[in-house]
Amino acid sequence: MVGVGAVTAPPWGSSVPGNRWDLAPEGAPGQAPGRRVSVVVTHFEQQAELDRTLAALRRQTRRPDEVVVADDGSARAPAVPPGVRVVRQHDDGFRAAAARNLGVAASSGDLLVLLDADTVPEPHFVERMVALPEALPEALVVGRRRHADLAGTSPDHAIEEVAPPLELPEPAWLREAYDASRDLLDADGSSHRFVISAVLACSRWWWDEVGGFDATFSSYGGEDWDFAHRSWTAGGLLAHRRDAVAWHDGPDAGARTRDPDALLAETVAVADRGAAPVTAWRGLLRGPADVVVTCAPHLADTELLVTVDSLLAALPRAVVRLSDAHRRMVGPDPRVVPADSALPSTARVHLELRRGLVGDAWAWTSLLDGLDGTTGRRPLADGCGEVQDLRLLRRAARWGRPDLAPEGPPLATGLRPWTSEVTLASWLGGWAAHPPEPRDHGG
Repeated sequence: MVGVGAVTAPPWGSSVPGNRWDLAPEGAPGQAPGRRVSVVVTHFEQQAELDRTLAALRRQTRRPDEVVVADDGSARAPAVPPGVRVVRQHDDGFRAAAARNLGVAASSGDLLVLLDADTVPEPHFVERMVALPEALPEALVVGRRRHADLAGTSPDHAIEEVAPPLELPEPAWLREAYDASRDLLDADGSSHRFVISAVLACSRWWWDEVGGFDATFSSYGGEDWDFAHRSWTAGGLLAHRRDAVAWHDGPDAGARTRDPDALLAETVAVADRGAAPVTAWRGLLRGPADVVVTCAPHLADTELLVTVDSLLAALPRAVVRLSDAHRRMVGPDPRVVPADSALPSTARVHLELRRGLVGDAWAWTSLLDGLDGTTGRRPLADGCGEVQDLRLLRRAARWGRPDLAPEGPPLATGLRPWTSEVTLASWLGGWAAHPPEPRDHGG
């Protein structure tokens, strides 16, 4: 199996092919009541909202084993009932990602549920959120966040009765995304955009495996997309539990007018950290690699140069692993690295080339699109190489189960194998294997 980096064995449960979380076994050993549940509530200057959320946690059908309030630098520590732990960090601006990490670090449960102080769970919320991670420890689950104007309501009243008459609109784009993807059952590499950190659950093992939130996010938004993308690329499952409802006090942030500079900063922050389709840079040499290509050391000089130039013209943010001799031939380029370089954890596709290939941008893209999330590797036509889905290969390595990354049928693409008829001059000139007619230079 291709080297996919460091992975750790899951502590319990099982896995499923692709993103088929609907195949989670019922009554599996991982669903025994012995799994401890920790709820981490992120807070900043919202005592009334926190009171309401903590009261709702006491009414859960599956009571959490512990509740940790992670305070992001409030002027004074929040008041909490006995048994609830408070951890705090100093006020250095909006640092929700770091606060959540602090809260998780202080917890001891096998299963994690993340809430914001102003997001109040209905009674079945915890029970439904942890069901999948309890059976499938690689699952990242996002609940349904509904919105209501809860100002003046009492923490003593059941939120499922108080909130509906006060409901505010849900973001239509998010609801439509969940409908179109069958609650993320049909998730793909761009589905991280539909994850909300205010209603999130996963196993503690998976949280540690993925690395938690990126604490360098220091303004509103983006840290949940980044975490969800890293979870997906690492081989995780992604699911939406629409029956796990928590009510946010106030409208969705997208319905509020945001400062354009702040929105730009959030977009740049996500693009710089991830390689996911639709949120990563498309041409700038910024951010991590999504695709890694390894060229065999026996490729001829022209074959190599045409292949690498063709590839990088189509996929400018790919990384190419070459032998020392080939690197000298290609010349200095930050996208060209030694052949023994480790595959970055951000990469989702590895292409091994045993022969040179030539094609336009559509042809190279069609090669990447050949991985449908169900096969771990597919050979290329004409024995030119193999394309590998690193996400599934990481999962297979973690479980020691090659069947989780099966080999698929040969992949036909618009690329064509390099032949000696394709000179570097013909490739650069745009006529490739069809050289122009000789010109008459006579007088």
